[in-house]
Amino acid sequence: MRKFLLFGFLSFLACLVSHSALSQVPKVAVGTIKQIGNFQSKFVAARNIDVWLPENYSSDKKYAVLYMHDGKSLFDSTITWNKQSWEISETMSQLLKSKKVQDCIVVGIWNGEAKRHCEYFPQKPFESLTRSQQDSIYTLKRFGNQSFFADKVQSDNYLKFIVEELKPFIDANFATLKDQKNTFISGSSMGGLISLYAICEYPDVFGGAACISTHWTGILTATNNPIPAAFMNYLKTNLPNPNTHKIYFDYGTKTLDALYEPFQIQVDKIMKEKGFTKKNWQTKKFVGADHSEKSWAKRVAVPLVFLLKK
Repeated sequence: MRKFLLFGFLSFLACLVSHSALSQVPKVAVGTIKQIGNFQSKFVAARNIDVWLPENYSSDKKYAVLYMHDGKSLFDSTITWNKQSWEISETMSQLLKSKKVQDCIVVGIWNGEAKRHCEYFPQKPFESLTRSQQDSIYTLKRFGNQSFFADKVQSDNYLKFIVEELKPFIDANFATLKDQKNTFISGSSMGGLISLYAICEYPDVFGGAACISTHWTGILTATNNPIPAAFMNYLKTNLPNPNTHKIYFDYGTKTLDALYEPFQIQVDKIMKEKGFTKKNWQTKKFVGADHSEKSWAKRVAVPLVFLLKK
């Protein structure tokens, strides 16, 4: 069990390692990265934004936009802590070339390093917990006695940064389709949670969300954990309209992903109750997949096609 937890924890920390060189630009096999270094915000700490443009990108066309969390891990394995990446440029290029998806650019949002957990943890579900439950969660430690939360949960501000600052900048500087049905958001683990929270909080902004290896437990254990129930209660009253939104979930069966299936089953029941069908919702189980960029890279084409299918 300890080996399992350690492996899962190391994967879970994938995007917390400091990116000391803010000007570090990922190299991509296909397409082009335009980096906005040290992007300033009044809501969150400054961070890099990597905008991936496909081959033959042209300002004479208009492109859907996929916003992705943990941006440093998306494109270039040589700059990541574990030498793994999502290989997004390769996968997106293949899907575009085969005409399986609509024209799209990808906006990779680097995380807030030590504040990643605070920024990605859905705030309203957290605040629905009792004060004693919140206080108890704030005292949790990671391996090595490091605090689990570097600050108070602040995902509402993180979403304001994306919606009120980043999206207007992207729409003003790139050839984008600005409307809701062409704006998508995606991430894994805690990034899966914040993607779901984004489409629930801003249904007029985001038309689809891909929630990969969604970290329903919020912390590293399911035992005596009130967090999943808080998420379920939130979804019962805040899921967006199934007629105008798409939502994708998945999970593996190894390392940290082994925790997720019981909670995903509960979420699936809520999705059905709220009118979601196979037309606008998918949940996929990947047997043998663990909690890592390597695993997500192998299957990321599935949610991309689901969200961006022509």
